[in-house]
Amino acid sequence: MLSHKKKLLILTVMIIMIAAVALSACSQSTPEVVEKVVTQVVQVTVVVEGTPQVVEKEVTKVVEVEKVVTPTPATVSYDQAPDPTTVIIADSADIANMDPQLAYEGSSFDMLYNVYEGLIFLNQKSASEFVPQLATEVPTVDNGGISADGKTYTFHIRKGVKFHDGSDLTASDVAYSWERGLLQSSPNSGQWMMIEAIMGYGSGDITEPIDDGAYAGDRGQLIANASADDLKAVCEAVKDHFEVDDEAGTFTVKLEKPWGPLMAIISQPWAFVIDKDWAVKNGDWDGSCDTWQNFYAPGPEEDPINYIANGTGPYKLDHWTPDEEWVLVANEDYWRQPDDPMWEGGPAGPPKIKRIVHKTVNEWGTRFAMLQAGDVAWATVPDSNRPQVDPLVGEICDNDTGECQPGENPDAPLRMWPNLPSTSRTDIFMNFNVKTDETGSNPYIGSGQLDGNGVPPDFFSDIHVRKAFNYCFDYDTYIEDGQNGEGTRNNGPIIAGMLGYNPDGKMYEFDLDKCAAELEQAWGGKLPEVGFRVQAVTNTGNLMRQTAAAILQSNLRSINKKYRIEIVTLPWPSYLSSFRAGQLPIAISGWGEDYHDPHNWVQPYLIGTFAKRQNTPDDFREIFRPLIEKAVEEPDAAKRAEYYYKIQELHHENVPQVILSQAGNRIYEQRWVKNFYYNPLASAHRYIYPLSLGGE
Repeated sequence: MLSHKKKLLILTVMIIMIAAVALSACSQSTPEVVEKVVTQVVQVTVVVEGTPQVVEKEVTKVVEVEKVVTPTPATVSYDQAPDPTTVIIADSADIANMDPQLAYEGSSFDMLYNVYEGLIFLNQKSASEFVPQLATEVPTVDNGGISADGKTYTFHIRKGVKFHDGSDLTASDVAYSWERGLLQSSPNSGQWMMIEAIMGYGSGDITEPIDDGAYAGDRGQLIANASADDLKAVCEAVKDHFEVDDEAGTFTVKLEKPWGPLMAIISQPWAFVIDKDWAVKNGDWDGSCDTWQNFYAPGPEEDPINYIANGTGPYKLDHWTPDEEWVLVANEDYWRQPDDPMWEGGPAGPPKIKRIVHKTVNEWGTRFAMLQAGDVAWATVPDSNRPQVDPLVGEICDNDTGECQPGENPDAPLRMWPNLPSTSRTDIFMNFNVKTDETGSNPYIGSGQLDGNGVPPDFFSDIHVRKAFNYCFDYDTYIEDGQNGEGTRNNGPIIAGMLGYNPDGKMYEFDLDKCAAELEQAWGGKLPEVGFRVQAVTNTGNLMRQTAAAILQSNLRSINKKYRIEIVTLPWPSYLSSFRAGQLPIAISGWGEDYHDPHNWVQPYLIGTFAKRQNTPDDFREIFRPLIEKAVEEPDAAKRAEYYYKIQELHHENVPQVILSQAGNRIYEQRWVKNFYYNPLASAHRYIYPLSLGGE
């Protein structure tokens, strides 16, 4: 049977041959009688100042000639956008939440980056350097913005900034936004980072002081069981961490302890600023410590500002039609002046692009057709579909230098930015104790017993099973087939090239013999005879993740036909809901860093987000917690790196996940898109303000 690649090669050759025949037929030489202008040089006599002289003169005349005419292709220009004022984007995902304090997924950030703003923002291409935004400067120890002990940060708020509804930005708006986010403490938001950094709560939930966090994420139980004094104390503790002086225009944050990644954390949407008066007017929290609990842990459906927006950013919300499109229009009264660029040579003044139309197009074939026809400026391209798009690339650019060179098809319409540093990775997460319903059942674990027709809920609590799954994964095949040969293996949660990543650290290699040996030791040696059946679940439409599941499925079955993995795909909302609820025995999912620091990898993987979704027991998390806490508080980079080396070693020893490979990144766009730059957190395809379109 021919491989997929060979089939693709044959198909490509056939297409080229057909195109060549068609081109040959179209360009056959055809005799044709045409009129032609002929120029001849003749000698004539002229009189110059009374004296006859013989001179040469050009004489033209029209004659009929027989000429061979060969069609000449028209010259294509890619400098002109169809409409220089409007950018149209085709994306596979829609907004989930327009509330910056609640949103926690990239699709929502695409809108939020353009409508709302924070105190500081990322400095163009850098994920770890910052420029001032609503603050007048980035605080440092040298400029007095950060105290010597690293626990107090003072921000000077810009004057003259207005929200889209015309109201003035104040320091009180900043305090309200941060207090609201912390007290909402939604378990499905990014507020866990703010809570950890400011309050010092390891649980990531603001109710941690009440009965050791027994009601975390459950508003009903919190209100029913917590005393009025306890509730008020939680709110007052939050407010005690902030000081506001509207007259002086200062906002001061007092941390519980030094927190190295704070600046990176507050550059992101969960720290963006909303207008307090506007929020209250629309039914949100009034800022009182007597009422905050009524707004604790909300979902998007009950969030008063989920479907409306009022930021200070360069774009305003025009409309959002869920599952269809969202549209932004330029804020012509944007506060940033033409002589105040965001960074050197960066954007200033009102946006050059006046309208952003972001279309939700789930089906790749439709997005590809739109990209091919030039109907969109760019579209999300799955890694597995890159070979389909590459023939449309006429220009290849270097993100480091900004220089572009012609591609193999220089007359093709797209520009490609390859070899971009990725800050995301897909991994395999094994659930230590799968959640079941009141009857003890869960469809993803079959019978729920070790009887060959299922697995017990705690199947992956056995370390030999977890090690076996690591040995049974063919990493090279995954990189080749799932990532087009562009992946980089990682040996723990931290990504390559980051502080604390040890390139010489141990990693599991593909070894079926070791896989079989580990499974023989698991569960008292019962597995080879009894076998197991369990489901691996990922989201619909993600071919790379399905490839990972298929590799694991195939290799386990090759050892023993009784080792059965069934692959299940769910629509993204259903998948995410089930994963968050701890119901999936094997979840294949991705993590894109929230901020560029190793803490944002080890914390969610080992004691935070994924540890909760995998239902790892408290004593398992305590293996990692002390080192994680020491590492994030350590100001010396070299010492931090040593802590993270040790954390990576502990991960290898205890194998909570199957760590796969960091994907390479590339971006495609029409060649009439101007001023692109890449930032792994907020590139110019996400933050539209710096862009312009050809023909403006």
